[in-house]
Amino acid sequence: MGARPEPGAPPDAAGLGRLRAGGFIAPSLLLILAFLVAPAAWTIYLGVTDFRLTGLAAANPQIVGLDNYLAALGDERFHNSLLLTLQFVFGSAVLGQAGLGFAIAWSLRDQRGPLRRMVEAFVLLAWILPSSVVAFLWYALLDRDGGTLNVLLDTPGMAWLLDYPMLSIIIFNTWRGTAFSMMLYGAALGNVPPSHLETARLAGASTWQQLRDVVFPRIRGHVLTNLLLISLWTFNDFAPFLITAGGPEQRSEILPVYVYKVALTGGQLGFGAAISFVMLLINLVIALAYLRMLGRRKERV
Repeated sequence: MGARPEPGAPPDAAGLGRLRAGGFIAPSLLLILAFLVAPAAWTIYLGVTDFRLTGLAAANPQIVGLDNYLAALGDERFHNSLLLTLQFVFGSAVLGQAGLGFAIAWSLRDQRGPLRRMVEAFVLLAWILPSSVVAFLWYALLDRDGGTLNVLLDTPGMAWLLDYPMLSIIIFNTWRGTAFSMMLYGAALGNVPPSHLETARLAGASTWQQLRDVVFPRIRGHVLTNLLLISLWTFNDFAPFLITAGGPEQRSEILPVYVYKVALTGGQLGFGAAISFVMLLINLVIALAYLRMLGRRKERV
């Protein structure tokens, strides 16, 4: 057995290293506790109460247990919002952002010079602009009276936001969020050896066969990571409220908009908190599904 340090002796190097590491980590842990753990705990607490913005329940909320969760699971409006949210995620994240981002990255992989920089600049501009600015631009584009799209298509009076609200917010979110997928896939395609693609071309492989047999097996991890991130971001995105406000007739009322209307407009903070916690559980299910697929890929490698 090693000799014990004498009383009053200075701590060893390992102990000093642990203290320094703890000092560096402590601020991050405090921030996580203050801005993530504490609000999450408060939301969970509100979800089991009848807390409201006004009335007796605002001054003296009562514990109602799982009543809010049972009410949410039995609410047809919640079911409709959940279905619309899944459509929104699949349409704008899985098909839209991931598909368009990969298409742009693949098209630009061999490009050099001003054309590539210009395309990347325009795509990135849509991503870095504030959501309120982007929403105003799209509202001006799709407006029924004098909208830019109606002028270009010569379809005066066409109410895109009223007749096609879900399609409108899917295209809106695809346009503003494609840059992340483009950058991630651009970096991933840089890891595909050009010699492999050249060999496939010389063997007579079509573009689709090159993607299927050469490209996708090498970037599958990047694809899953991208889908995980953009799916979670899209699932919790509130920006579509800025152009449709969930209407008309709740046809574009995705879950974040539904929670906003229930909790803040309707004043039912307890019920809104319960729905928020259900959204958190759905996010966890989505994340675990992607992580399991990613884990299977690593096992095969």
